Amino acid sequence: MPDFLLNLDRHLFYLVNHDLANPFFDIVMPLMRNPKFWIPLYIFIIGFSLWRYKKKGALLILFLVLAVGFADFTSASIIKPAVHRLRPCRDPYTSAADINRAPCGTGYSFPSTHATDHFAIAIFLGVVFFKRHKWVMPVLILWAATICFAQVYVGVHFPVDVISGAIYGSLVGWLFAFGFKRFVKGFRA
Repeated sequence: MPDFLLNLDRHLFYLVNHDLANPFFDIVMPLMRNPKFWIPLYIFIIGFSLWRYKKKGALLILFLVLAVGFADFTSASIIKPAVHRLRPCRDPYTSAADINRAPCGTGYSFPSTHATDHFAIAIFLGVVFFKRHKWVMPVLILWAATICFAQVYVGVHFPVDVISGAIYGSLVGWLFAFGFKRFVKGFRA
């Protein structure tokens, strides 16, 4: 990464991790990045899809799981080991001033797998439901972006990590949504 971009990334990390600190975010942001916090939403998506769309809903869930599985695997098992970027809590330049609001995490930082996975979910569902329910896409993007912001706020990722994860996850979500629409003809959200 070029030095100017690396310095900008560290500066933006400091801005989010330090300058935006407040008691409300200190409580809410660790929850926002916790996958267990979102279990009710995931159960709702599965239940609603199966109830409303029956067999096509089961295929929708299958394609969604494939999208997230692909995004997660490629992000965590292929890209991160290839890039070897340290997390802010382990980076020699930022670790001394990093405010850790969550455990540092194992492995590398780039890209954020949380960002990749949640943007894959958001864009997949947004594309599938956009034609009939245009409000779904912005709500899902806001949800995924909040999770990305939380990753930086709690001190486990740099901004470039979450932005790159969001872009990659969006691409994966779009590709699998396109595949779903081609495979499941006549799906009406």
